[in-house]
Amino acid sequence: MTAVEKKQRYADVAKEIAAVIDGEDNLIARMATVSNILHNAFEHYFWTGFYLVDPNKPDELVIGPYQGSLGCLRIAFGKGVCGTAAATRQTQIVDDVHAFAGHIACDARAQSEIVTPVITAAGDLIAVLDVDSDQKAQFDETDREGLERIIKACFS
Repeated sequence: MTAVEKKQRYADVAKEIAAVIDGEDNLIARMATVSNILHNAFEHYFWTGFYLVDPNKPDELVIGPYQGSLGCLRIAFGKGVCGTAAATRQTQIVDDVHAFAGHIACDARAQSEIVTPVITAAGDLIAVLDVDSDQKAQFDETDREGLERIIKACFS
């Protein structure tokens, strides 16, 4: 898929997600819908889901709605790609997860990853969106821009 095709796919997916979640206030329902539609829209998506900030342990992420194989149940802030995205509040793109210091191998088949923080309009971090691929170097700036735009539209 070319960069232009990928950008258009993200735009189309964003419209589909917006139409499906229109009027839905439940956070889990919105996250389940986003993870499902994204996961089925891109061939390079191997695992797609959310880790939510645990209100009882605000320095930990807990598994939320996802598509794919079994995910890790909990991830501490600052640990692995998801924990780094949560701690820095910045999207992380990792071409080779095995070269990422402190990578948490929830599924050994994962090779590359992008993780986008979910921040509310009030500035609160509520989750991260984690997308893995079973091939190296599958995520780029087009993915970052597309995912950040979708997350902002759905959860801000």
